[in-house]
Amino acid sequence: MSEHALDVGLADFTQRVLEESKRRPVVVDFWAPWCGPCKSLKPVLEKLAAEYGGKFLLAKVNSDENQELAARYGVRGIPSVKAFVDGQQVDEFSGALPEGEVRAFLDRLVPSPAEALRGEAAEARARGDSAAALEHLAEASRLDPAHLGVRLDAAEIMLDLGEADEATRLLASVPDDADPRAAQLKARLQFTGAAGVDESALRARLATNENDHGARLKLANLLVAAGQYEAGMDALLEIVRRDRSFEDDVGRKTLLSVFNLLGPGERVSRYRRLLASALN
Repeated sequence: MSEHALDVGLADFTQRVLEESKRRPVVVDFWAPWCGPCKSLKPVLEKLAAEYGGKFLLAKVNSDENQELAARYGVRGIPSVKAFVDGQQVDEFSGALPEGEVRAFLDRLVPSPAEALRGEAAEARARGDSAAALEHLAEASRLDPAHLGVRLDAAEIMLDLGEADEATRLLASVPDDADPRAAQLKARLQFTGAAGVDESALRARLATNENDHGARLKLANLLVAAGQYEAGMDALLEIVRRDRSFEDDVGRKTLLSVFNLLGPGERVSRYRRLLASALN
């Protein structure tokens, strides 16, 4: 037994596991004295608990003596290892895995140094200190250059600051499907350049010629950039209805970018249906 591993039962499970998991991850090992695989997994877990130095707590539950706990958490075979964060079970595995696989399981739970710096950056950003947030993210990037979350966090701050060129550089190497935020930030970047366009001049052009799709496209981009999403999408739908071929189907393509920007929701679902109707 060490300071990072302890025996837990029904009486202290809430305090030792659920409450403690609000401070750090808790890994619960359901075992039994007669279980052979449990005897090979137990020393691996204890070794790693000591090696990780308190970044997680190992809680060992004798399932024979705590059948109510085992039933509550769906233990059907042992060893059964379940991870808790913020009072909730978040991951699990069964059987005596090799040390490398157990380590990989733990690494998904325990924040890396880069993740810790991301958290500090988020706190700085919430305080309105973008400079400090970017410093934390720069250090996180040095520790883990391939971390996409760090790159996306930095790009989002750059967009907030109006630094479109730097945001473009950060996003250039991030595939759209690597993270749901990637497509959203790229879509936001697409509309950033619309700011500063003379809205009244565009509306005057449309009043003179309602088939001036170039003016309507610029107006749609301007409206989206200003947060007037429905008005912008309405303008893009009008381009699709009037001239699907305009600038290689730019009305539809730009509308899809707005969908990426807004993310899933009833509003996007409604406009997807309107787009489908316009196309048919």
